[in-house]
Amino acid sequence: MNPLHHRNVELIPNNLITDKGHWGLMTDGLAMPWLVGNELRRIFCTPVLYLLITLHGIKISAGWRVYGMPMIQKYRGSRIEIGERVWIRSWRSSNPLAPNHPVVLATRSASAEIKIGNDVGLSGTTIVSASSIFIGNRVLIGSNSTVVDTDFHPLDWAERRMNPLNGKSAPIVIGDDVFIGMNCMVLKGVRIGRGAVVGAGSVVTQNIPGGCIAVGNPAIVVRNLK
Repeated sequence: MNPLHHRNVELIPNNLITDKGHWGLMTDGLAMPWLVGNELRRIFCTPVLYLLITLHGIKISAGWRVYGMPMIQKYRGSRIEIGERVWIRSWRSSNPLAPNHPVVLATRSASAEIKIGNDVGLSGTTIVSASSIFIGNRVLIGSNSTVVDTDFHPLDWAERRMNPLNGKSAPIVIGDDVFIGMNCMVLKGVRIGRGAVVGAGSVVTQNIPGGCIAVGNPAIVVRNLK
C-alpha cells in the first residue's frame, strides 16, 4: 500500500510506483530535476489546494494531481463534476509549454454544468459554461486551450447595448480519448467524436467526427486515423 495515499488524497499514485518502481522514480528525478521541485511543491500544497477546491463546492475524487490552484467561478446552483485521476496544471513550471494562466473552471448560470471524466489532463485550460460542457474519459487538452459554450455577448450591436451579457449558448460534448492541441478554441454547440485529434491553434466551430485529425480556423478534417 502506498503510504502517501489516504482516502482521496493520493500524493504519489500507486500505479506510478508499481509501473516504475522506486528506483525508476529516482532515475527520473536525476534526469529531470525540475520534476522533483514540482512534485515536492505539489505534495506540500495538496492539502490546502484540496480544501480550497472543496470550499468552492467541487467534490474531490481519487488520484487527482493538482499543480497550483485553478481559478473557480461557480454560479450558485450550478454543477462542476470532475472524475478520478485528473491532472490539473496551473503552475507555469508544471508543463514545458508554460501555461500562461491557471486552469479556469467557470459556470455562468444556475443551470450550467461542467462534467469532466476520468484520466483527463488540463494545462492552463479555460472551461466556461453557460449551458453544458461534457468532457469524456482520457481526454488531453493542450496548454492554454479554451472550451466555451457561450458567445458571452450578443452579436447584434443594439442587443449588446440593451443586454450585454445575453450571448447565445449551446452544449459542448467532447468524446473519450480526444486530444486537443495547445492554443485551441472549442466553441458553442460542438461535438468532437471519440479519438479525434485537434491540431494546435485550431478553432472548432462545427462537429468533428471520431477517429480523425482536424486542423485550422475553422477546423476541418484533414485525415482519418482509422
